[in-house]
Amino acid sequence: MSSTVSSEAVRESKVSKEYGSEQIQVLEGLDPVRKRPGMYIGSTGSRGLHHLVYEILDNAIDEAQAGFASKIDVILLADNSVSITDNGRGIPTDLHPTTKKSALETVLTVLHAGGKFGGSSSGYSVSGGLHGVGLSVVNALSEALEVTVWRDGKEYKQKYSRGRPVTKLVSNELPADTRDRQGTRIHFWPDKEVFTTAIEYDYTTISARIRELAFLNPQVTIALEKEDTDPEKRLHNEYSYAGGLVECADAYSDTLLGYANSIRTVDGGTHIDGVKASLTRTLNNLGKKSKVIKEKDISLSGEHVREGLTCVISVKVPNPEFEGQTKTRLGNPEVRKVVDQSIQEYLTEYLELHPDVLDAILSKSLNALKAALAAKRARELVRQKSVLKSSSLPGKLADCSSTNPEESEIFIVEGDSAGGSAKQGRDRRFQAVLPLRGKILNIERKDEAAMYKNEEIQNLILGLGLGVKGEDFNKDSLRYHKIIILTDADVDGAHIRTLLLTFFFRYQRALFDEGCIYVGVPPLYKVETRKKAYYCYDDHDLNRHIRELSPNSYTIQRFKGLGEMMPAQLWETTLNPETRLLKQLKVEDVAEANVVFSSLMGSRVDTRKELIQNSANLVKIDQLDI
Repeated sequence: MSSTVSSEAVRESKVSKEYGSEQIQVLEGLDPVRKRPGMYIGSTGSRGLHHLVYEILDNAIDEAQAGFASKIDVILLADNSVSITDNGRGIPTDLHPTTKKSALETVLTVLHAGGKFGGSSSGYSVSGGLHGVGLSVVNALSEALEVTVWRDGKEYKQKYSRGRPVTKLVSNELPADTRDRQGTRIHFWPDKEVFTTAIEYDYTTISARIRELAFLNPQVTIALEKEDTDPEKRLHNEYSYAGGLVECADAYSDTLLGYANSIRTVDGGTHIDGVKASLTRTLNNLGKKSKVIKEKDISLSGEHVREGLTCVISVKVPNPEFEGQTKTRLGNPEVRKVVDQSIQEYLTEYLELHPDVLDAILSKSLNALKAALAAKRARELVRQKSVLKSSSLPGKLADCSSTNPEESEIFIVEGDSAGGSAKQGRDRRFQAVLPLRGKILNIERKDEAAMYKNEEIQNLILGLGLGVKGEDFNKDSLRYHKIIILTDADVDGAHIRTLLLTFFFRYQRALFDEGCIYVGVPPLYKVETRKKAYYCYDDHDLNRHIRELSPNSYTIQRFKGLGEMMPAQLWETTLNPETRLLKQLKVEDVAEANVVFSSLMGSRVDTRKELIQNSANLVKIDQLDI
């Protein structure tokens, strides 16, 4: 790493000495997008790849909100291209007075060109795509893009590559029986030169986004289809919810979701702030008015009121101020006041007419307050006992000799057997090992007092240097910047891994944001011939190696657990940074992750059952441990 930094520093120094007018770059057309794609779609990883789909979807939804579209079809094709078709008005194709190009080519090749900037000449009163860069950005970051427009009794087609037109706009008269057809189809192939680490679309991720849009826009039906060369792997679903947000509220649990003009604001915003402020103030006022909360009692805070809350808020704003092109936070200050006043008015009226509901909410909120106070006392007790500030590390921890967290890594393994092999096989200079005694506590179902009393949890907190839950996270306090979960490739191992991920997500979620959490992938099989041994990580890998070998020329060993491996084998396959397989885990959608952890690890059986049933079609039978 030092040599890389050094060479970059030398190059930077050289450039600074030659800085003059000839070094000033002028990026024209869509060149800025290809030069700095992260500025427009957030990243060039999986999140940015899926953002391309969302940009086109948002355009189609804008047509639906304006009352001109009722059907949207999304197809994920086998070649990893995406086709999105709506039956809206169709993008205009006549000559644009400023660019002297067709309006269609203008919106595809010029940044900040669109019909959503407001004013009397705007094509939309409310829209999600206000910056006018969505369609052009998708075009710029696509290896190829084909657009088809049905409008004014004609079909218009044009092809593009990396933001530039490669054909002229061609039009043909529609047959008499389809002369009234209207709409737009965008078919694009993401550019592998841009998306180098992620080039495959995830059906579940896109399905979740479409489901949300369908809830928010009951006037539209959205179909999602995934093509595949294998007919059994083809998927198709239609999303249409006449009840809109009423149905959505029944489907989500323990979370607060915000939308502005159908855009999911994952980082919140003024509409979310308005909800939080109004809920807290209204419930405190009604609680004191009804004498449920005594004047001498501590007022309920926002986190006590919102515990277990199911809330979906969707606002329509004529001139939304999104922070960042990826539109993850709403910034309009006037929205907070409107939301705050509206919720206070209607919530007060409803709860005064339904005192039983008010009593239930206040009871739950007061219990949350008591639990928070108990947890605070537990944390203070922990500090008094110096459990988290002790200089002595867990007895089972085999530490590394390096004191530099940036180069140090720790393997969390299940049981002494696996721990013994890992301790012997590791590189003691920078690799530490912490064995767990069976399955750790499921903190999703326990309060903080129980969590801090648990010995295995204490070992994790102290051994990793996690600090106290609820306090500001400081990466510098970590003893290792790479935390690797290493469990057996069976049901129990998967359960332990899930328990650990739940703990890290709930206790110190910033670990995921900082890129500290990894999962080690040990091999399932060893195929050995007289001359060579092959390690296989799944059945597909095993079958591929077997096909290349002569019959009866090899033996197969199935590893049931890490403890069965010799230390040298474990080093070669799982510990050695040069040969091992690691998966880094990050949270791209906090709200969605919150729902998944609550559903899978919480105490509510119905939500867990619903999640399993909805995901059943994604499970491959040959991957089940039966």
